[in-house]
Formats: sequence, structure tokens, C-alpha cells
Amino acid sequence: MVSKREQQRKKKEQKQHAAQQRQQTHLVMTKVAMFGVAPVLLLFVLYTLFTQGRTYSTVEIADNDHIRGLVDNPVTIVVYADFQCPACANEHQTMTQLWPSIRDKAHLIFRHFPLTASHPHSWTAALFAEAAGKQGQFWEMHDYLFATQDIWSGLSDVDDEFESYAMDLNLDLEQLRADLESDDLVQKVRNDQRGGNSSGVRSTPAIFINGRMLANPSRSRITEVVNEEFEDSAAD
Repeated sequence: MVSKREQQRKKKEQKQHAAQQRQQTHLVMTKVAMFGVAPVLLLFVLYTLFTQGRTYSTVEIADNDHIRGLVDNPVTIVVYADFQCPACANEHQTMTQLWPSIRDKAHLIFRHFPLTASHPHSWTAALFAEAAGKQGQFWEMHDYLFATQDIWSGLSDVDDEFESYAMDLNLDLEQLRADLESDDLVQKVRNDQRGGNSSGVRSTPAIFINGRMLANPSRSRITEVVNEEFEDSAAD
């Protein structure tokens, strides 16, 4: 007859053996996960790194930047904006009004910074502007989107509306639709965002003049800083 103490000893051994088996199983599963998941994770990280394009500061000009005015003009104005942002539409109106008075001193660069959490159509608007740019009409679509912001901002779906703007601009719709699926367009918008983040953009519109972010980008303030920078360049 097995004593009570012997029964307890055997139960303890069984528990220890079961614990050892669980530990070994856990180690095996961990190794499998490492060898199975780690390469996939590594490939994903490498893909992300190598497919991200270069970002540009607010004093650099990218090959795919959209520029209004002559790049030889010494003052660089970089605007980060969201097509669905009401404040950006106001800034666009302000810049349009004052542009004739500063166009001989400055050139204007537009970069995308869609805030999709609060403006759900901003990403689509950015892609349509880029697709129009493929046909040489970025600025025309840029102006159109801001001018009609009150119309399309409240729609549940904007594709048909934006295509109607493209037709008004006599764009090739088949090419436009094909370009909208292009990775280049998506990468352009993403890189603009990444560059904006690196430059300290946290809200839109964000205006930089020769690398200086304007805290109060009013018409008078923009004109004042452009004139200052132009005079400084002339003095140099």
C-alpha cells in the first residue's frame, strides 16, 4: 500500500514534469515564431525604409514640388495645407490677393498635409490635385478645390464631384483615373507629410518664408516678411 507521503511525492514529480514540458513547448514555439515572423518583420521594415522617398526641408526644392512663380526669385514661400481645411481656404484667398505684389520677389511651393482624422476627403483631394498635375494642371485643380470647398466638404463621396472638376478643366478622365492608382502619387503626398512633420508642422495652414515659420500668416505679415527677406538678399 502506497503511503500518503509517497502519493504527495509522485504528485509533486508529475507537476514538475508537466511544468518542464510546458516550458520546453514555450521555448519551441518562441523559436518557431522568431524564425517564422522575424524575417517577415525584417522584410516589412526594409520595404518601408527603402520605399519612402526623400523628404525636403522648407529651404529645398524637390523635383516634384509644385511651384508658382520663378525659382530665381530669392524668397521661398512653402505652404503646407489641407484642401478640406477652412483656414487653408482662407489662406489661399489671402495669398491669391497678395501674390501680384510679391510675385517678382518670391516663388511659392505647395506641399500636402492632409489631416484625415478631421478632414476625411483631404487625402482624396490631394490625390486628385496630383493627378491633375500629371496633365500639367496642378495649380488649376488646386485653385478649383479651394474655391469649391464648401460644396464638396459636406458630401459623403467626392469622387464624382472631383471628376466633374476635372472635366471642367478638360482633363483626360481615363488618364486621371489611371494616375489616381499610381504609387507615385501616394508617395508624393506621404513624403510631403513626412517633410512637414520634420519641419515642425502640427496644424494647417503652415507657412514658411525662407525657412522661417510664420506664427501669424496674415496678409500684412506675409508681405512684411517677404519684403524683409528680399531686402536682405539684395544686401548680400
